[in-house]
Amino acid sequence: MKTINFELVSPEEKLVAEPVKMAVMPGEEGVFGVMQGHMALVASLQPGVVELFTEGSGEKTPARRIFIAGGFADVTADQCVILAEEAVDVAALNQQEIEQQLQNLSEDLAAAEDSIAKSRAERAIALNKARLQAATGHIVA
Repeated sequence: MKTINFELVSPEEKLVAEPVKMAVMPGEEGVFGVMQGHMALVASLQPGVVELFTEGSGEKTPARRIFIAGGFADVTADQCVILAEEAVDVAALNQQEIEQQLQNLSEDLAAAEDSIAKSRAERAIALNKARLQAATGHIVA
């Protein structure tokens, strides 16, 4: 069975370094997967979930799901490296904490007095909505 060497690195640590059958990631242009023999590319990633399929996982059930806050993927025929701004196992996401953060950020947005503060609050809200979607599996409006 053919595998691709996969690494996921955040500023804090190397979260994953293992062979996988397929890695599926949230590209800026849409979700895409890479397997052994993929053409070389560098892609910008948006906040979302990276799914890793290994020999032991099923065809439709990933062995591991990791939330990333965006970053870049460097893909070659036999390797995929993701450099993520932030990365955390989906299982470690706490829905109640994320919902509280969203409430606090909505209040910050309402109180923002200039365009920079509004922009920061809007970006943080979008990122936390992506976290909540990863944690719940439901689309967050």
